[in-house]
Amino acid sequence: MDREPVIKAENLSIGYRDGNKEHQGLYKNLTFSLFRGELTCLLGPNGAGKSTLLRTLGASQPALSGSLFLQGKPLSQYSTVEISRKIGLVLTDRMLAGGLRVREMVALGRYPYTGFFGRLNSVDEKIIDYSLDRVGIGYKALDYFSELSDGERQKVMIAKALAQECPVVLLDEPTAFLDLPSRIEIMSLLRELATVEKKTILFSTHDMEQALLLSDRLWLLSRSRGLQSGVTEDMILSGSVSSLFSHSSVNFDISTGSFFPQYKLFKKAAVSVPDNMAFWVRNCLMRAGYECFSVDTPDVDIKLFFVSPENIRLKYGVTELTFSSFAALKAALHTLA
Repeated sequence: MDREPVIKAENLSIGYRDGNKEHQGLYKNLTFSLFRGELTCLLGPNGAGKSTLLRTLGASQPALSGSLFLQGKPLSQYSTVEISRKIGLVLTDRMLAGGLRVREMVALGRYPYTGFFGRLNSVDEKIIDYSLDRVGIGYKALDYFSELSDGERQKVMIAKALAQECPVVLLDEPTAFLDLPSRIEIMSLLRELATVEKKTILFSTHDMEQALLLSDRLWLLSRSRGLQSGVTEDMILSGSVSSLFSHSSVNFDISTGSFFPQYKLFKKAAVSVPDNMAFWVRNCLMRAGYECFSVDTPDVDIKLFFVSPENIRLKYGVTELTFSSFAALKAALHTLA
């Protein structure tokens, strides 16, 4: 059964205007849809125009031509206040918050409902409390925004968008500059907001592996191919993801969903290894210049039998050695090079 998209574009052109002339080199005739309850990830190389596309969808930058619909109605027919009640836009720009505390920052999300004077009623206060608690930053409510870590600031800005009660949330690089635990936490939060609260969430990121794990759909943006979109698994298995970042020194491993360097492999290894160790064994051998094959492959340079990290057997020619660590194995491989 077809679903009605929350945001829909038809033949959309994006870019910048120079007087009455269109800026060349961005995108024309983009057609796409965003759906309720889905987490969609926008991927592309640096300079591909991801931020421009997000700002256009968030109505902070006008489209050059084409049609853009929000809940079935042309975006151009919405007032500024109506858009701010429909779309929450979280950009990477560092916000000069002055002396605002966290709660005061989140309260700014109620501006579309309180008006110029910003008088908060009991309903507004409850929504602010909920938004703070929903992203796990309520305990910092009275702290100054300027004193927070990058990860905490991102949570506050997401809470501000939640306080707007928008069905659509657009985020530009929400995990930029964050450490690994914070990136996973923010991405998991976005996933939960989409699936539990049925928000329509589109975000850009360079955190590929988390994006491929958690996103329902991918948008792949590049100057050479335009915008490609589809369910994550379809985009991976069709080769679209690997081709987006194709480079002579980088490969995409479909089996693990990760990118890795292109090694020069000049020897062959037949390997027997438990599934839970296979990735790391292969990683160790590739660094040493070995291409890995199944254990029954003939005409190889070495054979390796991994029972555990403490029980590794290496056979080459008529010689057989046993090792109790990867460090010992690595040293032996170095002598065989």
